[in-house]
Amino acid sequence: MEDSDGKRMLWVSHMVHIRDTRDQAAFKELFEHFAPRVKGFLVKSGADASLAEECAQEVMATCWHKAHMFDPARASVATWIFTIARNRKIDLLRKQRRPEPEDLGWGPEEDPDQADVLALQQESEQLGRAIAELPAAQRELVQRAYFGDLSHSEIADQTGLPLGTIKSRLRLALERLRHAMK
Repeated sequence: MEDSDGKRMLWVSHMVHIRDTRDQAAFKELFEHFAPRVKGFLVKSGADASLAEECAQEVMATCWHKAHMFDPARASVATWIFTIARNRKIDLLRKQRRPEPEDLGWGPEEDPDQADVLALQQESEQLGRAIAELPAAQRELVQRAYFGDLSHSEIADQTGLPLGTIKSRLRLALERLRHAMK
C-alpha cells in the first residue's frame, strides 16, 4: 500500500496540511494515489466497478471532511483510509441486505394455518412450563435477558453478579430449555 518510509511521511504531511489548511493540492495527490487503490480493494472484495467507484469517491470525501480525526500515532494514512473503505463497504452490504419499501409485502396478510397456530400455542405453553421449572437464579436471568431485553453487562450491573456467572447460568438454563423442548 505504501512504498517506503519517505512516502509514509509524505502522506502524513499531506493529511496534516489537509487538516490544518484545507490544502487542495495535497488532497489531489492523496486522492490520485489512494482512490484507485481503494476502488481495486473494493472490486476484489466483490463490489461491482460502479459501486466500487462510488464508494471510493465517498471514502476520499470522508478523508477530506474528517482529516482532523487522523492520528499518525495510531495508524498510517493507508491504514486509516482502508479502514474507512472497509467500514463503508460493510455499510453498503448491510444496506443491500435490507429490503426496500417496495419489496415489502403490503395489504392484508393471509390467515395462518390453524395447525401452525395450534403448534405454536403448544410450544409456547411447553416453553413457559420449562422456564417455570428452571432454578430461580437461572429463571430470573433468562427473563431479564430474553424478556427484559437486557445485555449480559446490563444484567451484571443490575444484579451485582460477575459477568462470567451470568453467562454460565444462562448457558446452563438454555441447555435445560433445549432438552425440555425436545
